[in-house]
Amino acid sequence: MPELGSTHPNGGRRLLPLLVDAPRARIGAPGRVDLGELTPDRDDVVFVIDQSRCIGCNACVAACGECSTHRGESMIHLDHVDRGSTVQTVPMVCMHCEDPTCAEVCPADAIKQTEDGVVQSSLKPRCIGCSNCVNACPFGVPKYMVEIDQMMKCDMCYDRTSEGLTPMCASVCPSEALWYGTRAEFAERRTGTLINDFQFGQQHVRTKVATVVHDAQPGPLDAVLGRAPQYRWQDDPFGLEGPRS
Repeated sequence: MPELGSTHPNGGRRLLPLLVDAPRARIGAPGRVDLGELTPDRDDVVFVIDQSRCIGCNACVAACGECSTHRGESMIHLDHVDRGSTVQTVPMVCMHCEDPTCAEVCPADAIKQTEDGVVQSSLKPRCIGCSNCVNACPFGVPKYMVEIDQMMKCDMCYDRTSEGLTPMCASVCPSEALWYGTRAEFAERRTGTLINDFQFGQQHVRTKVATVVHDAQPGPLDAVLGRAPQYRWQDDPFGLEGPRS
């Protein structure tokens, strides 16, 4: 296990050691995920976003704000798709990239990644408030908190998930738009395809958090890796030419 300050083999980024080994939790304990067969390998546990299930109740926002490590600030984004035509909202948490761009562009080496892939908020003694991470994140997740001059973001409730507990937001979501469990449980209880590979221009991004795709057909703006879009969005960026066959 590398210690704090060791160098990541993929280049410069440093890792935080996994300080707490997850106990073997069993189904039936409130808010717990069954990690019995997944210790010490917990790669099968997945945090899932199904944006089509969001009902805009803001329970996740309230629960996230109760996390003591966030100092009372909610780190979850609840976005409105198109306020003029729909009330649809979508939740957005940190996707916890395998090779996080936010950490790569941080000049102060303030953003750490745990051994099990959780990208954490910036370290207060190191963060210089430059907002490089805010601008570089392909998912638009990090928040620069002006009041404390520091970047903060979703850390997947690491104090909870490292102990086998469900993240706060997923534990209160009534529609399970935010869901935490094993892939086997997802296949048994849910529909849709789990996607965690994305393409942003020339950048391939693989994430720890997965999103649910119900329509497997490629679209004009498709960030899912390996799926060719119907046409180049640059040819008709505002959709003025109408749908294409």
